[in-house]
Amino acid sequence: MSNKVKKVVVAYSGGLDTSVIIQWLLEAYPGCEVIAFAADVGQKEELDGLEQKAIKTGASKCTIEDLREEFARDFVFPMLRANAIYEGTYLMGTSIARPLIAKKQIEIAHREKADAVCHGATGKGNDQVRFELTYMALDPDIRIIAAWRDDKWTFTSREDMINFAAKHNIPLPVSKDKPYSSDRNSLHISHEGGILEDPWNEPTEDIFTISVSPEKAPDKPTYVEIDFEKGNPVAVDGKKMSPATLLDHLNTVAGANGIGRVDMVENRFVGMKSRGVYETPGGTVLWAAHRAVETITMDREVMFMRDGLIPKYAQLVYNGFWYSPEMKALQQFIDATQEKVTGTARLKLYKGNCIVVGRKSPNSLYSEDIASFEKSGGYEQKDATGFIRLNALRLRIAAYLRKKGK
Repeated sequence: MSNKVKKVVVAYSGGLDTSVIIQWLLEAYPGCEVIAFAADVGQKEELDGLEQKAIKTGASKCTIEDLREEFARDFVFPMLRANAIYEGTYLMGTSIARPLIAKKQIEIAHREKADAVCHGATGKGNDQVRFELTYMALDPDIRIIAAWRDDKWTFTSREDMINFAAKHNIPLPVSKDKPYSSDRNSLHISHEGGILEDPWNEPTEDIFTISVSPEKAPDKPTYVEIDFEKGNPVAVDGKKMSPATLLDHLNTVAGANGIGRVDMVENRFVGMKSRGVYETPGGTVLWAAHRAVETITMDREVMFMRDGLIPKYAQLVYNGFWYSPEMKALQQFIDATQEKVTGTARLKLYKGNCIVVGRKSPNSLYSEDIASFEKSGGYEQKDATGFIRLNALRLRIAAYLRKKGK
């Protein structure tokens, strides 16, 4: 492959890595045109001044695409329908954003007739895999510049990049005194690096951005009601909202009640363990609410099958296989299980706790007459005798054999 790069589209966030990458590309690949692409997936104020910064540091242009509704509707909500959660804890806010960003990056590369795409994910992390699997799935011929794995990349630490930025007058969102790495979108914000690299260190309160500490949350609980249609949240407290608006609203309400903080050590796809601190207030509430509506609308055996696939679904998202054939097939099954998941969940938010206190649905499979201890309701309790004896048959046979010494 020729070393010559004529035009490259960079996934640009304005964070530490991508802040220095534009200047680095200009030096490492002389004569190439660098186009910065920033995906608006709900970073809020982090996008302020981003276009000017990219151009000032050498980009020929900076394209910012508003992907907030697409992100919530076509990526977050399908994952929510699966109740996906990685290693029992992580709601995968970073993981699910990468395939959308990479998809749009490829689209812009085609539009700009670029011959390469570039990302700033490190060679130790998951994002390099997520970006590049998407690139290859959507355009197998595109040239990929993975800066951290490039022979021309001479940086070995964050401090090296901070010094490079200072030399070239590139403004940074981090400093040597506070070298945290944060990644924000509509679903969550993640924090890594600095004191967090020691898993024994408790994160300091200044790290958190979109949630108050449970100790400082209101002394009075907040109640919310969330309406679902076929597994998708559509309204809060009776008010219809677009996917992105609904997610933003719940982030505000839940964050004010200290909901959604997670501190975990996870298993990265590349093989190492990593400590991350996450804030996912709205997503935490939606996950609990969705499960609550499912409990009264999903058939027991269908739920059992779907729940058995949650770890696999989460693994595919986390590892970057969003555009794989197995994910497509799995999503079709998940969506089939959601046909009757329509209803409302009521939750109490109080000092970091998200408590389901009510659920209802026009498709409810719950029968008060049958379940009640006070009524017979068409259920013959004597029928349980034969049911139990049949299920115990193999256990009884094994017990008889043990008694006979076999």
